[in-house]
Amino acid sequence: MPRPTTKDELLAASESRYRALLALVDGLPPEALDREFGFEDRDRRVRDVLGHLHVWHLMMLGWYEEGMAGRHPAIPAPGHTWSTLPALNAEIWQRCQASDLPTTRAALEASHGRLQELIRSHTDAELFTKKRYPWTGSTSLGAYLVSSTSSHYDWAAKKIRRYRQTLG
Repeated sequence: MPRPTTKDELLAASESRYRALLALVDGLPPEALDREFGFEDRDRRVRDVLGHLHVWHLMMLGWYEEGMAGRHPAIPAPGHTWSTLPALNAEIWQRCQASDLPTTRAALEASHGRLQELIRSHTDAELFTKKRYPWTGSTSLGAYLVSSTSSHYDWAAKKIRRYRQTLG
Protein backbone atom coordinates (compact mmCIF):
# COMPACT_ATOMS: atom_id res chain seq x y z
CA MET A 1 0.00 0.00 0.00
CA PRO A 2 1.47 3.41 -0.94
CA ARG A 3 2.14 6.05 1.69
CA PRO A 4 -1.09 7.91 2.51
CA THR A 5 -1.52 11.39 1.04
CA THR A 6 -5.11 12.14 2.10
CA LYS A 7 -7.03 12.05 5.35
CA ASP A 8 -9.15 9.11 4.18
CA GLU A 9 -6.08 7.15 3.07
CA LEU A 10 -4.34 7.87 6.37
CA LEU A 11 -7.35 6.77 8.42
CA ALA A 12 -7.76 3.62 6.35
CA ALA A 13 -4.06 2.71 6.40
CA SER A 14 -3.75 3.38 10.09
CA GLU A 15 -6.80 1.33 10.99
CA SER A 16 -6.15 -1.56 8.61
CA ARG A 17 -2.50 -1.94 9.60
CA TYR A 18 -3.38 -1.66 13.27
CA ARG A 19 -6.02 -4.37 12.92
CA ALA A 20 -3.59 -6.54 10.92
CA LEU A 21 -1.01 -6.18 13.71
CA LEU A 22 -3.54 -7.20 16.36
CA ALA A 23 -4.60 -10.16 14.21
CA LEU A 24 -0.96 -11.30 14.15
CA VAL A 25 -0.75 -11.02 17.92
CA ASP A 26 -4.08 -12.81 18.35
CA GLY A 27 -2.85 -15.57 16.03
CA LEU A 28 0.05 -16.43 18.31
CA PRO A 29 -0.36 -19.45 20.57
CA PRO A 30 -1.39 -18.27 24.07
CA GLU A 31 1.79 -19.68 25.60
CA ALA A 32 3.89 -17.59 23.17
CA LEU A 33 2.38 -14.24 24.12
CA ASP A 34 4.65 -13.69 27.13
CA ARG A 35 7.66 -15.67 25.92
CA GLU A 36 10.94 -14.00 25.00
CA PHE A 37 11.65 -13.79 21.30
CA GLY A 38 14.04 -16.42 19.97
CA PHE A 39 16.30 -13.84 18.35
CA GLU A 40 18.47 -10.99 19.57
CA ASP A 41 16.58 -7.72 19.58
CA ARG A 42 15.90 -4.68 21.73
CA ASP A 43 12.22 -5.61 21.98
CA ARG A 44 12.15 -9.08 23.49
CA ARG A 45 8.43 -9.76 23.92
CA VAL A 46 5.12 -8.90 22.29
CA ARG A 47 4.50 -6.53 25.22
CA ASP A 48 7.68 -4.62 24.35
CA VAL A 49 6.63 -4.11 20.73
CA LEU A 50 3.13 -2.92 21.66
CA GLY A 51 4.53 -0.75 24.45
CA HIS A 52 6.97 0.85 22.03
CA LEU A 53 4.08 1.81 19.75
CA HIS A 54 2.06 3.19 22.65
CA VAL A 55 4.88 5.39 23.94
CA TRP A 56 5.49 6.77 20.43
CA HIS A 57 1.76 7.51 20.20
CA LEU A 58 1.99 9.46 23.43
CA MET A 59 5.02 11.36 22.15
CA MET A 60 3.16 12.24 18.94
CA LEU A 61 0.16 13.45 20.93
CA GLY A 62 2.49 15.53 23.11
CA TRP A 63 4.22 17.08 20.10
CA TYR A 64 0.85 17.94 18.64
CA GLU A 65 -0.45 19.53 21.84
CA GLU A 66 2.70 21.58 22.36
CA GLY A 67 3.05 22.55 18.72
CA MET A 68 -0.57 23.56 18.24
CA ALA A 69 -0.29 25.71 21.38
CA GLY A 70 2.45 27.67 19.62
CA ARG A 71 5.35 26.12 21.47
CA HIS A 72 8.28 24.17 20.06
CA PRO A 73 8.04 20.55 21.21
CA ALA A 74 11.20 18.60 21.94
CA ILE A 75 11.12 16.17 19.02
CA PRO A 76 11.68 13.29 19.39
CA ALA A 77 11.98 13.73 23.18
CA PRO A 78 13.69 16.00 25.72
CA GLY A 79 17.42 15.36 25.66
CA HIS A 80 17.22 13.42 22.39
CA THR A 81 17.67 14.06 18.69
CA TRP A 82 16.89 11.80 15.75
CA SER A 83 20.51 10.63 15.92
CA THR A 84 20.02 9.39 19.50
CA LEU A 85 16.98 7.22 18.69
CA PRO A 86 18.68 4.00 19.83
CA ALA A 87 19.14 5.47 23.31
CA LEU A 88 15.59 6.85 23.37
CA ASN A 89 14.15 3.51 22.25
CA ALA A 90 16.18 1.75 24.95
CA GLU A 91 14.62 4.11 27.51
CA ILE A 92 11.18 3.32 26.10
CA TRP A 93 11.92 -0.41 26.38
CA GLN A 94 12.91 0.07 30.01
CA ARG A 95 9.65 1.93 30.75
CA CYS A 96 7.63 -0.91 29.23
CA GLN A 97 9.09 -3.50 31.60
CA ALA A 98 6.80 -2.44 34.44
CA SER A 99 3.63 -3.42 32.55
CA ASP A 100 2.01 -6.66 31.46
CA LEU A 101 0.69 -7.49 28.00
CA PRO A 102 -3.05 -6.94 28.70
CA THR A 103 -2.41 -3.53 30.26
CA THR A 104 -0.05 -2.53 27.46
CA ARG A 105 -2.49 -3.65 24.79
CA ALA A 106 -5.34 -1.68 26.38
CA ALA A 107 -3.12 1.42 26.55
CA LEU A 108 -2.19 0.97 22.89
CA GLU A 109 -5.85 0.64 21.92
CA ALA A 110 -6.61 3.91 23.70
CA SER A 111 -3.69 5.83 22.20
CA HIS A 112 -4.45 4.48 18.72
CA GLY A 113 -8.02 5.72 19.13
CA ARG A 114 -6.81 9.15 20.17
CA LEU A 115 -4.60 9.41 17.08
CA GLN A 116 -7.48 8.33 14.85
CA GLU A 117 -9.62 11.07 16.41
CA LEU A 118 -6.84 13.59 15.85
CA ILE A 119 -6.60 12.61 12.19
CA ARG A 120 -10.39 12.85 11.77
CA SER A 121 -10.35 16.37 13.23
CA HIS A 122 -8.25 17.76 10.36
CA THR A 123 -8.77 18.43 6.68
CA ASP A 124 -6.55 17.07 3.91
CA ALA A 125 -4.88 20.49 3.63
CA GLU A 126 -4.23 20.68 7.37
CA LEU A 127 -2.74 17.20 7.33
CA PHE A 128 -0.68 17.20 4.15
CA THR A 129 0.42 20.76 3.41
CA LYS A 130 4.14 20.93 4.14
CA LYS A 131 5.31 23.69 6.49
CA ARG A 132 1.71 24.52 7.45
CA TYR A 133 2.59 24.40 11.14
CA PRO A 134 5.90 25.84 12.38
CA TRP A 135 6.46 22.91 14.76
CA THR A 136 6.48 20.32 11.94
CA GLY A 137 9.41 22.02 10.23
CA SER A 138 9.71 21.31 6.52
CA THR A 139 7.25 18.42 6.56
CA SER A 140 3.53 18.01 7.20
CA LEU A 141 1.44 16.99 10.18
CA GLY A 142 0.27 14.03 8.11
CA ALA A 143 3.84 12.80 7.65
CA TYR A 144 4.27 12.72 11.43
CA LEU A 145 0.99 10.83 11.78
CA VAL A 146 1.87 8.31 9.07
CA SER A 147 5.14 7.62 10.86
CA SER A 148 3.37 7.28 14.21
CA THR A 149 0.66 4.97 12.92
CA SER A 150 0.62 2.97 9.69
CA SER A 151 4.39 2.92 9.09
CA HIS A 152 5.09 2.05 12.70
CA TYR A 153 2.45 -0.68 12.63
CA ASP A 154 4.22 -2.17 9.60
CA TRP A 155 7.47 -2.23 11.61
CA ALA A 156 5.73 -3.95 14.53
CA ALA A 157 3.98 -6.50 12.29
CA LYS A 158 7.32 -7.42 10.71
CA LYS A 159 8.78 -8.03 14.16
CA ILE A 160 5.80 -10.17 15.25
CA ARG A 161 5.94 -12.18 12.00
CA ARG A 162 9.65 -12.80 12.62
CA TYR A 163 8.85 -14.01 16.11
CA ARG A 164 6.07 -16.26 14.81
CA GLN A 165 8.53 -17.89 12.41
CA THR A 166 10.76 -18.84 15.32
CA LEU A 167 7.89 -20.72 16.96
CA GLY A 168 8.06 -23.46 14.37
